[in-house]
Amino acid sequence: MKEIGSKIKIIFLTTGLGTGGAEMMLYKLLRHINRRRFDVLVISLVNGGGVRKYIEGLGVRVIELGMKRGVPDPHFVVKLVNILKKEKPDILQTWMYHANLIGLIAGKLAKVPKIIWGIRHSNLDKQENKKTTLITVKVCSVLSKFVDKIVCCSKASFQVHNEVGYKREKMVVIPNGFSIEAFFADKLARNKIRNELKVSSDTPIVGLIGRWDPLKDHLNFIKASNFLVEKHSDVQFLLCGKDITKNNEELYRWIKESGLESHFHLLGMRKDIPNIMSALDVFALSSSGEAFPNVVGEAMACEVPCVVTDVGDAAYIVGNTGKVVPKKNPLALANALSDILSLPMEERLMLGKKARERVKSNFEINKVVGQYENLYLSIV
Repeated sequence: MKEIGSKIKIIFLTTGLGTGGAEMMLYKLLRHINRRRFDVLVISLVNGGGVRKYIEGLGVRVIELGMKRGVPDPHFVVKLVNILKKEKPDILQTWMYHANLIGLIAGKLAKVPKIIWGIRHSNLDKQENKKTTLITVKVCSVLSKFVDKIVCCSKASFQVHNEVGYKREKMVVIPNGFSIEAFFADKLARNKIRNELKVSSDTPIVGLIGRWDPLKDHLNFIKASNFLVEKHSDVQFLLCGKDITKNNEELYRWIKESGLESHFHLLGMRKDIPNIMSALDVFALSSSGEAFPNVVGEAMACEVPCVVTDVGDAAYIVGNTGKVVPKKNPLALANALSDILSLPMEERLMLGKKARERVKSNFEINKVVGQYENLYLSIV
């Protein structure tokens, strides 16, 4: 039992520090956690990643182990064990599958008192995951009895992993959280982005924000756009995220084949996502697999109605403030987008305000961080 008043030391071990949803949630947790109560340190298995500088900007130390992706090497387990022995954390919390597996082995060897796993995934489809990922999941399901807690970011990920053998009694659900101070409807930002795109204030824009990844199913979105243009001939489509540019040959070929090049704006990686959100009239999630899609909550916080595929916890996030459609069904996606674009302006704005209120009530970042803090306090 930790002495009352003494700091609890937590090491967060992550596979990498890219700009994905898991890494951004780790950053938000570190930003809002009570640093008078918790002493924190981050270790990344691989080097680099855009989130590292943000974490270090919080005054949090980051250690990189230099592993190569997809190349397991016992040398790095030994390296991690030595760091854990030196740092003597009360809790080792791991994020994502490979960190979960390596962290458990190193944590046990280093005699770390408590180990918490993090699960950020809810799609274990053989066609949509790497073989190494599925093997790691299988191994972790067997080893799950040796960890103290398993944090799932969604009800869907809880269910999926329980079904493949993860110990149910160890599992808890803590959703991702959203900063309603950072994400809000901004009229100036809306005008700025639309001026950049040379799109008038009354032209409808449908947006999709997400990196180039098979699970994001950009092809589903492009096929839906074909149907949508038949009903809304002036609609524009804004896409941004890693590798979402004209240099992406496959993506751009799909758009050219659709005949809708003049309707699409490919912005690549952007740092002004709240501004981008404010420029949209509807946000679309076209994914075939997600756990807890952060981007939906961020759009909702910006008062943008959302149409989402029924993946992970997307439907739970949206609630009654948007529309949910089956995955890989572009006609259903197009029809739902059309339904929202066809609403009178007042009704659409009201839907957006309801969306923000839902985020504020259920997923506000300080409430979510409080759940993590209570978990840490309950196990030390």
